[in-house]
Amino acid sequence: MGATVDITIPVFNEEEVLPRTIAALTEFLEHNLSSNPWQVTIADNASTDSTQAVSEMLCRKHPGVNYLRIPQKGRGRALRTAWLDSQADIVSYMDADLSTDLSHFPQLISAIEAGSHIAVGSRLSKESQVRRGFKRELISRGYNLLINAMFLTGLPDAQCGFKALTRATAEAIVPSIENNNWFFDTELLLIAAKRGFNIASVPVKWIDDPASTVNVINTAKEDFKGLLRLRFGGVPHVRRPASLSRDL
Repeated sequence: MGATVDITIPVFNEEEVLPRTIAALTEFLEHNLSSNPWQVTIADNASTDSTQAVSEMLCRKHPGVNYLRIPQKGRGRALRTAWLDSQADIVSYMDADLSTDLSHFPQLISAIEAGSHIAVGSRLSKESQVRRGFKRELISRGYNLLINAMFLTGLPDAQCGFKALTRATAEAIVPSIENNNWFFDTELLLIAAKRGFNIASVPVKWIDDPASTVNVINTAKEDFKGLLRLRFGGVPHVRRPASLSRDL
């Protein structure tokens, strides 16, 4: 039997998309992650629609699905709460719209089981197949270039909503992350890269969700402030745990 896996779906007002997402995800996991005991956690950060009622219905309908209510907004806050509350060997997350093709998820888990501390989906790899508008593509590539110019880390795609890490890695890094919103991902990876964690990158097939409510400009401003904070305030020192492969 392989490592246990917790898949977090951070959500805010996703009452319409959740039934399709959970049905597709659980069916995929049943057929493609059968050697790893898994559970799905819907991490609801302060939804104001019927997300809670829909989620509770889905928990009753689909075995292995749990609901976690976080009273404040913020994707980072949702991930922080769900991951630090988890007892699984591997914690992970993906966006509620399933923009990243699920076929890549077992690759993330395999990379962690093979010894990586973190595995990330990368839309910027040459092998990746990405469909999104020119503006978002330009911002994403420019942002990653800025990160690597400021920190010399060679990081893959920092903001792709498709990541997995050992629970020990989450316990080591997450308490030191200051941001509770969109910059959470970048801060996680920068701390990991600067402190010698092993980060695997997986090329992905990714399709942009035109209905996304993410404000690109505001997110970019928050990200830039976060980069400046880490560049001039320093990246926290954290203890690097043993890789999961030693325990399997």
